[in-house]
Amino acid sequence: MTTRRKFLLGLGAAGLSASAVSTSWGSGGDGRVLTATDVHVKDYPTVTAVDWIGRQLEEATGGRLRLRMYHSGQLGRESEAINMARFGAIDITRVYSGALNNAFPLTQVLSLPYVFDSVAHLRRVLDGAVGAQVLRGFAARELVGLAMYDCGARCFYNVRQPIRTPADMRGLKFRVPSSDIFMRMIRLLGGNPTPLAYGEVFSALQTHLIDGAENNLRSFHSSRQFEAARHWSQSEHSYAPDVLLMSKRSHDALAPRDRGLLLEIARASVAVMRRLWDESEAVARRSLVEAGVRMNDCDLPAFRKAVAPLLDDYHRVPALEALYRDVRSLA
Repeated sequence: MTTRRKFLLGLGAAGLSASAVSTSWGSGGDGRVLTATDVHVKDYPTVTAVDWIGRQLEEATGGRLRLRMYHSGQLGRESEAINMARFGAIDITRVYSGALNNAFPLTQVLSLPYVFDSVAHLRRVLDGAVGAQVLRGFAARELVGLAMYDCGARCFYNVRQPIRTPADMRGLKFRVPSSDIFMRMIRLLGGNPTPLAYGEVFSALQTHLIDGAENNLRSFHSSRQFEAARHWSQSEHSYAPDVLLMSKRSHDALAPRDRGLLLEIARASVAVMRRLWDESEAVARRSLVEAGVRMNDCDLPAFRKAVAPLLDDYHRVPALEALYRDVRSLA
């Protein structure tokens, strides 16, 4: 994308490599501008919450620390943002946990189908020991887990027909994130998984490269994918959360007091994001109904039964099984 190219060219013009960018800020009391990215649009709750972090940082430091947000995928896909953060080319990024499953195994438990019963259940887990353990796990690959944002129930939507049972998915092509869990889940439900970047879904629906996708209601609305896919099916198959990550190089370049301040503000932003999420999800649902999107309930026991073999496989991994039991204990 043009903005991403300009951003990287700017680093080059300043004589900076990705590995050097964090040390380019200067030292001591010099002002610093942290770069944050998100694939979602400007008024999306995660974008707004990170903007809030920036305002709090600026106020608390008298303008010494500030934040610049690149929303709407201006700096590329989530997979690209993860690597840019790992190597210090950007400072902070909000990423869907499904895109992290293969590189960070602990996130797999949060993405498994029907591991959570509700948004309230998910929030209890994220606010407790399980959420803290998952956040610590990012340190293994040059990242710092700042906070976890929940993002509602993920459901199926498509261009062809209502989906009430797994049989209705047979033969249909569904977009999934680059996650082995989601690919296997779609196959068990009878569909054909097609990994695509989030920003490519709308055109893929329009051109029938895919028949459908799965996501939360708010993203379905804000991306305007409902203009192409007119059937929403309330499968609630996943409550996989979002994760706010920071480059470890950028984190370590901050003074200790600033690291603590940033972490404190990032954790406080969770409540901001949740309030915005709850409000905007209700608005999105009303808007979709008014736009004529056809919504239907699903046979949830049938869906749970179809994906049971996937859960059985992950139960055989001791570390994941222990985490799974902790998640279910909070149901």
